[in-house]
This record gives sequence, C-alpha cells and structure tokens, in this order.
Amino acid sequence: MKKAVLAVVTGAAVVAAALVPSGPAVQAAESSASAAQAHTAPRGFGSALSSVQQTSWQTNASVNAVAVAGDLVFAGGLFTRVRPPGKARGVGDVARKYFVVLNRTTGVPTRFAPQVNGPVWSVATSPDGRWVVIGGDFTVVDGVPRSRVAMFDSATGKLVTGWDPVVNFRVAALKVTGKTVYLGGSFGLVDKMARSRLAAVTLSTGTLLPWSPDANNDVHAIEMSTDGDRVFVGGGFTRIGGRSDHALAMLNATTGAVLPMPAIAAIPPRSEACDSQVKDLEVQGNKVFAANAGSGLGCYDGVLAADATTGKLIWQSNCLGATEAIKAIGNWLYKGSHAHDCSSDGGFPDKTGMHHLLVYSTITGKLGPWFPNTDAGGETLVGPLSFASGGNDLWSGGDFTEVNGVPQEGLTRFTSTPGGAAPIRPAAPKVASARANKVTISFPTVLDRDNLTLTYLLYRGSTRIGSWSRTSNSWTKPTVTTVTDSRLASGHALSYHLEVSDGRNVQKSPTAKVKVR
Repeated sequence: MKKAVLAVVTGAAVVAAALVPSGPAVQAAESSASAAQAHTAPRGFGSALSSVQQTSWQTNASVNAVAVAGDLVFAGGLFTRVRPPGKARGVGDVARKYFVVLNRTTGVPTRFAPQVNGPVWSVATSPDGRWVVIGGDFTVVDGVPRSRVAMFDSATGKLVTGWDPVVNFRVAALKVTGKTVYLGGSFGLVDKMARSRLAAVTLSTGTLLPWSPDANNDVHAIEMSTDGDRVFVGGGFTRIGGRSDHALAMLNATTGAVLPMPAIAAIPPRSEACDSQVKDLEVQGNKVFAANAGSGLGCYDGVLAADATTGKLIWQSNCLGATEAIKAIGNWLYKGSHAHDCSSDGGFPDKTGMHHLLVYSTITGKLGPWFPNTDAGGETLVGPLSFASGGNDLWSGGDFTEVNGVPQEGLTRFTSTPGGAAPIRPAAPKVASARANKVTISFPTVLDRDNLTLTYLLYRGSTRIGSWSRTSNSWTKPTVTTVTDSRLASGHALSYHLEVSDGRNVQKSPTAKVKVR
C-alpha cells in the first residue's frame, strides 16, 4: 500500500513535503500586537475581553459618561428613559432622567434612581466606591439645588447633604481621590470664585481649594497619577497655567503648577485647518494614555502613551477617526472611536468602513485582536463616547443604536467570560487530482472577531493530515494555503474537510470529495 505524503504550498512557496503528525493543535503567538494570545486562547479570544456583547438595559438617547464601583454601574447622559435589552423604544421602559444605576452583574437598573433636572456629562466614583459624583448641566437633584455637580452615597443612593459646590457652567470632567474632587469643564466660577475650567474641592465637605491651573478653553478629561502627585488634564485649551500647552497638560496635584510633558509635542498645534483635542485620559501604572479627536481633514485623531512621571512619549497611534473613549485592562487599551483609516499604523486602510471599537497593546501601541462594532446612529454620529471597567469587563456608553448588528441603544458591555466569537465557518476546501496518486487541496483563511491567529486543521476522512497557524485581517486578502497529498492509491474516492479553531471554538467546513487519479 502506498504511504500518503503531504506537501504544503502557501502562495507560490513550497513549505514542506512531509506528513504532519496528529496530536494537539499548536496555537501560534499573535504576530502583531498580541504575544499574549497564546496564553489567552483557551478562553476563545486573544485580548482581555470577548467581543461578544453581554445583555444590559439600554437607553433612549446618548450616554455621555460611565463609571463602575463594586457591583454598581453609573451612567449619565441625555437619555430620559431606559428599557430592557432587545426591546424597541417605548416597550417595557421606565423613567431614568439623565442618570441611571445598574447592577454590574445583570445589567438591570437598581432602585437607586435620583431625580436630575438636566443632562449629565461626567460621572466618577471615590477609590473606595463609597461616593459617586456627577457633573453636567443640571441645577436641581432630588428636589434640592445642586449647581452642575452633586454627590451621592453609593450604598444608600441618597444625595449627600451639605456637599454643594456652586459651579456656574457645565462640569464635563471629574476625578475623585481619597480627599479631593477635581472638576473640569466650561465653567468660569466656583462658589463665586474665579476658576477657569478647572477647580478642586474637598471630598468631605465640598469646600473650594486654592488649586486653579486656569485653562483658556474647555476641559474634557481629568486623571491622576498612580502616586497621587500629578494631575493630567485634556481638552481644547491652548494655554494652561500661563503656559502655551495645547490639549494636554501635567499638573502638580497640590499647587496646580504646570509640569513639563514632552509628549504634548506629538499633538499638532491648533490651526484653522486642524484642531485636535484630548477627549479622554487613562492612567495605568506609570503610563498615561491620551485620546484625541481632531476637526479638519486628516487632523490628528489618535492615541498616545506617555511616561506618567517624565511626560515623555512612549508610543503613538495615528489612526484617523475621532477617539472619544479609552480604557486599559491588563496589557490592552480599548478604544471607542469612529476610526476609518489606520493604514499609517499598519492597520486597515480608508474606505473599509467605520471601526468603532478597537484594542491596542499598551506596550507597543499596535492594533490587537478585538473587533466588535457599533453603529453611530444617535445625535453625534460618533458611536461610543465613554468607557468604564471593573477590571474584567468593559461598559461602553454612547450614541449608538446597534452593537454587532443587533439593536442595542446607548449602553452595552463586554466581559472576560470564556467563549468569545467563533471563527467564520470555512467553505469546503477546493480539491483536485490532476496528477497520478496525488490530490491538491486549497483553503483560504477566515476571520474571527476577537482573534487574529487561528489554527487550521485539515482532515482526510477522519485522519488529520495537517495543522497550520495563520493570521488574517478583515482588510487584507485571505491567505490561501495549498496542500499536495501524495502517494495515494489510484482510483480511491477520498473526502477532505477543514476545521478552524481559536483555541476554544471550532468551525467545521463541508466535505469536499475527489477521486484519486
């Protein structure tokens, strides 16, 4: 009897003419951003989170801000009602004007339902989770005067009595530490004292502090260094603390003095043709990440990473399509945007559609294996606007009306629950026997929404005859692998099929039959 020998051709190159022994499939390490994928593959996805959305109640308009504390999720925005997943507007909905609190495990609203009389633009919790602060355009909360900022006891849901700074215009950014609440936005006065778009009050009493960096335009984001010594602010300003720093600044947490931050040079200066503003900030360890949205053709919309002590640039992504939200989880930085061109980073080119949800390696800044998506069906036509995480999940608020092609408005979540998205089912391999005692088999790569590298297993009948790791992207042509199965008995009718695995999910192709020449 003739022994079957396998030869592999990928493109035009002959790889080998040897039989691949059967046994466990080998999962290759991610060739782009994900060296860690080999370790996470048994969960079925290559980054920290699955791309499969989990159920959550939804809203009837945009969610501008999200925060997580313990088993509670706080969301603020322009909405006035919330409803169960899968339901159309008006079906099973309940009133939650501008602010809603949900159970983090179930995604269902809690009985914590403050009455707020105007839009909420920012939400933040204290490090111990005891207090939650909201900022926005409101002037009354639970029937009590509260001028654009208010604090609640997260355990009882009650408004904190006596904590009542008076801010004269929108509070769009908040950061709460163990002793201080930092405010950012469009305001000019706090408690009738001059505070140009930045201020700080005590966590315990709401008393205004001397901290006053004085920005000349709106502040969209505030973050704190891990050691608590430095405050990072982002926005549309061009001067802050008397210095000409555009969009991003590092400040002394006590005095408000501006500290050198060389990474700011990576953001183009404001001009008539380009105004790039920092919309979100994230601190993880000794790194600070800044998310930019630019107005103007080709204006900088990317993400940068800087050293949180020296302020020096570590890496920069230059994808086009305004970035509104970022959140670091493990070695991954998740991004909400309307990215449409990442060709400058080796990613997808323009005219491949909007990629509203993406992930980067926090170490290299390279795109990673996570490609769920939303639409941009709301008021701003952007999509995701805010992120929050409890460490093993990602809550996203925005103006979307669909997630992964399924109706879901304003709010969604992704978790690290094992499973992930399965690879697309492969077509039957192409088979032919043009030469005596040989069969040629060809198959292209397929896509997986939360893996870049997949394992391809080829079978002759029930015998596995080959295993390959292949990397594929939605914006590149599929790689075709061609295999020559040799030393076969002439006249035999054989069948071949392909199985594609992400380490947990397996998709099996239809069978292709051929008669050996």
